[in-house]
Amino acid sequence: MKNPTIILAALRAVLLPLAMGMAAPTVLAHGDAAHGPSISSEEHAFGKQGDPKKATRIIAIDMNDMMRFVPADITVKQGETIRFVVANKGKLMHEMVLGTMEALKQHGEMMRKHPGMEHDEPFMAHVAPGRKEDMVWHFTQAGEFHYACLVPGHFEAGMAGKIKVVKE
Repeated sequence: MKNPTIILAALRAVLLPLAMGMAAPTVLAHGDAAHGPSISSEEHAFGKQGDPKKATRIIAIDMNDMMRFVPADITVKQGETIRFVVANKGKLMHEMVLGTMEALKQHGEMMRKHPGMEHDEPFMAHVAPGRKEDMVWHFTQAGEFHYACLVPGHFEAGMAGKIKVVKE
């Protein structure tokens, strides 16, 4: 039988560097996490992703299986950063997607053609039944914009709301 001390020394020589190498990505990831998630600077007609630390107001939005948003009309000031707390009060999957009416109609049509399509944009909150999601948006342009649930059939059933962005 081989000497257990030699076997342990050999295992340490192999496993210790392996374990250190596996831990390195975790350490690096932790360093990035301290700075928080990145915020997209991509500008849309209806604004851009907002920095949660700069949110000036919280607006609660409820979604339900009657295919409605509550509230369905919102007014914000141009330049405001809003933290939407989007709650799904129903038993079906719902989402809140911000955009222009034209963009929402186009996206809704695409969702009907490809119902399993996955997407994740900062202007979308996909909310499972009984859950809540946050979405932070910076409204850089004045005008009338909209939000809708683009799960196939929901938008067509009237699940949409309006955001009026007024100049300060």
